[in-house]
Amino acid sequence: MQDQASRIGRYVETVSGGEVVRAYVPQPLPPLPPVRLDGLLSRLSAADQAVGRLDGISVLLPDKGLFLYMYVRKEAVLSSQIEGTQSTLSDLLRYEAEAAKGRPIDDIREVSNYVDAMMYGLDRLSSLPLSLRLIREMHERLLQSGRGQTKNPGEFRTSQNWIGGTRPGNALFVPPPPNEVMPCLDALEKFIHEDAASLPPLIKAGLLHVQFETIHPFLDGNGRLGRLLITLYLCSHKVIQQPLLYLSLYFKSRRADYYRLLQEVRENGTWEAWLEFFLEGVASTGNEAFNAATRIQALIRQDRELIASKSKAASSVLRVHEVMQTSPFLTASKAGVRAGLTKPTINAALDQLQELGVVEEITKKRRGRVYAYRAYLAILNEGGEPLDDEGTRKAASISKN
Repeated sequence: MQDQASRIGRYVETVSGGEVVRAYVPQPLPPLPPVRLDGLLSRLSAADQAVGRLDGISVLLPDKGLFLYMYVRKEAVLSSQIEGTQSTLSDLLRYEAEAAKGRPIDDIREVSNYVDAMMYGLDRLSSLPLSLRLIREMHERLLQSGRGQTKNPGEFRTSQNWIGGTRPGNALFVPPPPNEVMPCLDALEKFIHEDAASLPPLIKAGLLHVQFETIHPFLDGNGRLGRLLITLYLCSHKVIQQPLLYLSLYFKSRRADYYRLLQEVRENGTWEAWLEFFLEGVASTGNEAFNAATRIQALIRQDRELIASKSKAASSVLRVHEVMQTSPFLTASKAGVRAGLTKPTINAALDQLQELGVVEEITKKRRGRVYAYRAYLAILNEGGEPLDDEGTRKAASISKN
């Protein structure tokens, strides 16, 4: 018990909102005593296998960029849903295609900002190491518009925040006070780049996520960036070549366990219990992503064969079908721009796709009609329903500030 106690951070008194509260300052990583890997080896092996299988997906997919394009957007939706937004992947895709209105615009804009921040961070890894600077740059993009734009985008906080409750005095958890934020972050950055602990990358990614969430260095957006940090770390250390591993669906479906285990690390130093959960999530997520990719590949191949054998003008119909793989909600005007075909050719191609059952016209209007690639969307949307009302309220409460 004494050894375990050395893993637990310290509480400091700070004044916030006119009341004295106890804020938590975590111990620097790695945990001491060190993480006991012997009990994690089977889960680590399963997670490594799932990640390797997923990383090899580019061999199977004719267009890995297409799957990445859609999967990044699905992750943005799921991660934002954990924070309480109600947007779905379909809402985001319709918003991007300007095909139709979806959920409240602020919700969709937040998800769109997440996509921008994510892609920016992944691109910057080619010229800038994973660092506090990169995290701040991504945060600025994450909160560039919408409800978070008043929460100091791109700046580490200089005021007290809290998790759960209506104020620090009744919060579930109070992160480090402002004067402790930078020392904690400096230690986190050193841990990102140190090799002395000789920890497997997946273990290290799991430790980093908890530490970032505990520091909670921004006024808003900590949860989304903390989840993205997992993928960024694994990409920066070449564990995965393509950024296809995202744990938000797992965290969303197991959110009670997720929040409980984060807090138990802080209160009891139980890093091993958290890492068991984390590695299980990596294995589950990696296998699900692999299966989704192979099903999408099979669907696209099946539909292309159907078009080639049944269509009257296969080349133009196949071109529109190709466009719908990145814009599964599509209007005739957008299809014309994207495919480089004339309006009559586009209309004829969309009509044929509908006759073949590949797409469905969803507006039932004479003008401005919107076509949806339903079977494709069904695979992408799996697990992407917003949290129920009670779950949304809890998530928003826990994520607040």
